[in-house]
Amino acid sequence: MAKIDQTEFAQFVSEVKDKIRQAQYEALKVVNKHLIDLYWHLGKMIVERQESHGCWGKSVVENLSQELQKEFPGVQGYSSQNLWYIR
Repeated sequence: MAKIDQTEFAQFVSEVKDKIRQAQYEALKVVNKHLIDLYWHLGKMIVERQESHGCWGKSVVENLSQELQKEFPGVQGYSSQNLWYIR
């Protein structure tokens, strides 16, 4: 059985780690793009509803926030304040 060259193995491990980090970075970029698109569409939906239904005021955003937090527990970003920023 041949002995493993430690320098060559260390370089191999380094390359594998780099590939993993690059894949993680690329995945984060895709997720961030989709989240930005989602937030833009949510903001547009809120504005459109408020414009077409004059009675949709501040309470709608607060109620929407509560509903989203119930439906998606543990997911950050759906507080009333964040929804106003998204809007």
